[in-house]
Amino acid sequence: MELKQLKYFNTIVESGSLGKAAQKLEVGTSALSQQISKLEDELCTRLLQRNSTGVTPTPAGLAFFKQAQLSLRHAQYAIEAAHSSRLTGHVSVGFSPSIASVLGIPFLQLMSERYPDIKIHLVESLSGNLTNLVNSRQLDIAIIFTKDVDANWAVQPLLKEQMFLMANRSLLIEYGFAQCIHDGKIDLYKVNRLPLVLPSQRHGLRKFLDQKVELLDVDYEVDGLHLLMNCVSHLNMATIQPVSAHFDYLESDLCLLKVVEPELDRINYLISISEEELSPASLATKVAIKSCVKGLIHKGLWPSAELLDF
Repeated sequence: MELKQLKYFNTIVESGSLGKAAQKLEVGTSALSQQISKLEDELCTRLLQRNSTGVTPTPAGLAFFKQAQLSLRHAQYAIEAAHSSRLTGHVSVGFSPSIASVLGIPFLQLMSERYPDIKIHLVESLSGNLTNLVNSRQLDIAIIFTKDVDANWAVQPLLKEQMFLMANRSLLIEYGFAQCIHDGKIDLYKVNRLPLVLPSQRHGLRKFLDQKVELLDVDYEVDGLHLLMNCVSHLNMATIQPVSAHFDYLESDLCLLKVVEPELDRINYLISISEEELSPASLATKVAIKSCVKGLIHKGLWPSAELLDF
């Protein structure tokens, strides 16, 4: 039995219908019904009576409802007690520039609300630099694009991002890609016809692309994301990046074309020192990062990102 099931059941009873409860909980009606069926199977008794006007609790359901309310209240007390314990400590966290553009502010805001006494040192740097900082133990937690770290580190796939070609509309039309703009996608073999600007080969994104693409013709190398995206925005250049790199340029006239044939997906890994070595403050920070990522993706605030199972 899960707390989620208790919450679902209580909301259904209070709403008087599956449909209204599903709207409040922001879940599908079928998923809600499945969870209640599992709960009834586990208890070996029917809790809800379906009728033409909605649902009502059976006698067993009414008894269960009263105790479930208490359980949920006690669970909330436990959460509040954990938050009020005022975890303290210093935690160093590393994000790449593209990750920081999406996750940085929401993460720091969440930490200030949940754990105001934890001091966060947030480092924004190239993925390759973050890997070096991780392996030299100058960071406690980081999000990077490779599993090439010390064997003692905990590595967890966090999310997957699709890669896009980004360029001004005028440049794409000049090179005969008007149909690609219409379709919203571009074949990978066509990319080399455009003047490309990418990070240098010590950058995690460039290493990823070099592994996926043979003989990628790069005209310019820029290691700073802000400058690179300004080059794409103001000059006749194109780049390949995840949507997170475009986050600060959403109001610009840049076209984003999904790279296909083959599609390029980059996995983001959440890494930390081993769970046994993590301080309570670091463990809380790691949980907060995962919670923040999940929230952004579920709310549609991280376009083209796919949450991996964790």
